[in-house]
Amino acid sequence: MAMIQLQPAFKDYLWGGTKLRENYNKQTDLDIVAESWELSVHKDGASVVADGPYKGLTFPEYLEKKGKSVLGTDCEKFDRFPILIKFIDALQPLSIQVHPDNEYALRVEGEYGKTEMWYILDCEPDSFLYFGVNKAISKEEFRERIENNTLLEVLKVVPVHKGDVFFIKAGTIHAIGAGIQICEIQQNSNTTYRVYDFGRVGKDGKPRELHIDKAIDVSNLTPIESDFKPCGPRIEDGEAETVMLATCEYFTTFETTVHGKVTIDVDESSFGSIIVVEGECVIRNEGDTIHAKKGDSIFVDAGSGAVEIEGNCQYIYTCE
Repeated sequence: MAMIQLQPAFKDYLWGGTKLRENYNKQTDLDIVAESWELSVHKDGASVVADGPYKGLTFPEYLEKKGKSVLGTDCEKFDRFPILIKFIDALQPLSIQVHPDNEYALRVEGEYGKTEMWYILDCEPDSFLYFGVNKAISKEEFRERIENNTLLEVLKVVPVHKGDVFFIKAGTIHAIGAGIQICEIQQNSNTTYRVYDFGRVGKDGKPRELHIDKAIDVSNLTPIESDFKPCGPRIEDGEAETVMLATCEYFTTFETTVHGKVTIDVDESSFGSIIVVEGECVIRNEGDTIHAKKGDSIFVDAGSGAVEIEGNCQYIYTCE
């Protein structure tokens, strides 16, 4: 087999809701489903092969069994799998937070930093998020505002709409707002520095830990300009329409809407990840067939060749 369907690892963080279970077919006994880690080798939550001869293996075990060649030649520069893909359902706002870059994270945390991309799957009317600062501030002012609870006054508030794209470089202060569902493509990292948490307490009844000194070390305290749209033009090709959402050293991501049939060439340079975000489809590759629906995650080995997707659906495709 050159294609596998993956089951996610689930997270029940206190700010999560129930829409991943209700709208994205996630099967879990958790009352709250804040995140589902759809494509993950991370020690904090690896995805699992859902079917076929490799059923039950964790995704890291699958990669170990198949060998590094399934990642593709573009991944040879990485010493570990480069990305993590997840769904996020924010019933409440996430904490105000920031992620370090590779240099800082590898030195201090022993793992990669975190540059990420958010694709807005859906949102409530008038939803918004925080993206960087709205004016340049000093590290001293940053610390003072964290300590006196006025940090929100200097953060950039951005209204969100279904289909918006946010490319968030390491060092950008940010937070997903309430009522938003997201598909996140990110570096393979779980390092987050929390700087403000709206006075909430965790399951133990105590305020959740803040990481103020580290956040001050890594935060970009000047405004960042962005139009929050896909980075590429929308291209029609027969029965499909595709747009590049974002690209960087660690991943390139596309959104495709299909009414009929489309073929992806998964060559030797990179693996492919297909995340179905609307509708249903049949995915075929040399005798392998997967019937996929909204919320499903499929991994395709590098060098698999022509992968045919047929149906009425929308999917997010990610490669290195």
